[in-house]
Amino acid sequence: MTKPTWSSTTQMLGSSLIKELRLPSSFKETMQGIYAPLIELVLSQKQNDVLFISINGAQGTGKSTLTLFLKQLIEAEFQHRVAAFSLDDFYLTRTQREDLSQQVHPLFITRGVPGTHDLDLLASSMESLLDGQGCSIPRFNKAIDDRYDKSDWLNVNKPVDIILFEGWCNNSPVQTAEELIKPINELEANEDKQGIWRHYCNDMLAQYHSRIFSRADMCIMLKAPDFEHIFEWRRLQEQKLREDARPGQHDRIMNDEQLKRFIQHYERISRHTLETLPNTADVVLPVAEDHSITEIVDQT
Repeated sequence: MTKPTWSSTTQMLGSSLIKELRLPSSFKETMQGIYAPLIELVLSQKQNDVLFISINGAQGTGKSTLTLFLKQLIEAEFQHRVAAFSLDDFYLTRTQREDLSQQVHPLFITRGVPGTHDLDLLASSMESLLDGQGCSIPRFNKAIDDRYDKSDWLNVNKPVDIILFEGWCNNSPVQTAEELIKPINELEANEDKQGIWRHYCNDMLAQYHSRIFSRADMCIMLKAPDFEHIFEWRRLQEQKLREDARPGQHDRIMNDEQLKRFIQHYERISRHTLETLPNTADVVLPVAEDHSITEIVDQT
């Protein structure tokens, strides 16, 4: 795959993003060697309609960074209008999850798994964008574990050419009933003995597929080496949250023991995704232990 040559303006923008995100200077190699040809590959799928790209990546794989760079570079170099947002933006409010935890299962108080997102709002927002209309995208504040006020939402006021939608379980394959029987960790064994929580998550994931993921033109997967690295990378994210949080917003930021329990909510889907999605994703970007990406596996 060739490495496209960008304009000096686009290259300066990329350098600025690297500095702003506090990435190592060596990230320029990733930008030119991976992101540039990936953008060419993405744009090759562009027809007359809105192009919908779904990006899958477990915690800490760099999907937010990838999405930001793709948006900024595509807009700068190719003048396409791009809407970029995350599945995380559509978490239910704390109050809504409290209601869900009382009505379905106590584990739903914890955000993350399918069922803890506002699927109706996500579907209507996606429909508006695909129909060439604008919409308002909610924003979620993980430091306080609740949604931002509507005044802080992202307003997409004009039709877009490309949608970049990233999420940790985007396009994650649904499991069979037999695969759900055996608990995968202590959390499931001790707190979901009847399997109610994991069955509901799986059923909701199927709805995410039918209402959202199935409409994507392309699925890109950032593939972690294994689940153990996902925990370590997620711990680094939590440290960054602590560093960036405003005074009084540290109460929902987790220590290592809390994070260990939290990540078990994600373990089943994450492990299954690592095993199965590389076989069906259109593009796989293997992420090494040092977070580097050295190749693009094109399966389109």
